Amino acid sequence: MTDAQPQGLTPQQAHELLEQDPAAVLVDIRSTMEFLFVGHPVGAVHVAWIDEPDWTVNPDFVTEIRKLLLGGAACTVDGPCAPVILICRSGKRSLEAGKALIEGGFKNVFHVDEGFEGERDEQHHRSTLGGWRFHGLPWEQC
Repeated sequence: MTDAQPQGLTPQQAHELLEQDPAAVLVDIRSTMEFLFVGHPVGAVHVAWIDEPDWTVNPDFVTEIRKLLLGGAACTVDGPCAPVILICRSGKRSLEAGKALIEGGFKNVFHVDEGFEGERDEQHHRSTLGGWRFHGLPWEQC
């Protein structure tokens, strides 16, 4: 087991990396219900880390991310792998999921430290203190 962690990015830094590197992949790891009904960053791919109905960690998570990167073909032998940027609600799940990817052999793993909605404010509302949506970055909703 490793202590390595994914590199934290602000929502703005994540958006900039996606704009600068066409190989970068943004993965929204929230539950299916969150992804569909709360909204998600434009262009994000959905692979749940923990999902309904059982709310257990997805045992195929690392494999599903590897498939997104064409089974690892997006990596060169001597070079870096395509950046994988994870986003969840507030940055906690994406940190844990990023650790799992690093343990699974991924080398270029990032997570959005404020998440999509950020932390709750004094009224227990999200998207008022931080997060992808708070910063006005492109997002959509089903």
